[in-house]
Amino acid sequence: MSSRVTPAVRTIAMTKARNSLGDLVKRVHDNKEYLILEKDGVPVVGIMDIDEFEDYLELNDPKAQRDIRKCTEEFRAGKSRPASEFLAELQAAERKRNKRRTNASEFLAELRAVERKRNKRRTKV
Repeated sequence: MSSRVTPAVRTIAMTKARNSLGDLVKRVHDNKEYLILEKDGVPVVGIMDIDEFEDYLELNDPKAQRDIRKCTEEFRAGKSRPASEFLAELQAAERKRNKRRTNASEFLAELRAVERKRNKRRTKV
């Protein structure tokens, strides 16, 4: 059972839409509704939220379609792994990067301390 809610599709006359465009745009964006604008009872244009529109454009891109097909084939061929395993790998890499940053920070702090000592010795002479 999917938790995804099917967005409402509403039809509205273009003249009415023109008079309340701001409110309609807000409804489309906030509620993820779809609007179909009609002229003389004939549907002429649809309006959807920009996020969905970008997804639509991306899914119609031939490269994206190839990538989706390739990923699907790899998944069906068993070339996938559990998300928990992948997440653990990402977290381990992040810990390693943080450790390197800490080691580099400690090294720089020691280097600065040595440099300060040298400068103090030079000023005493």
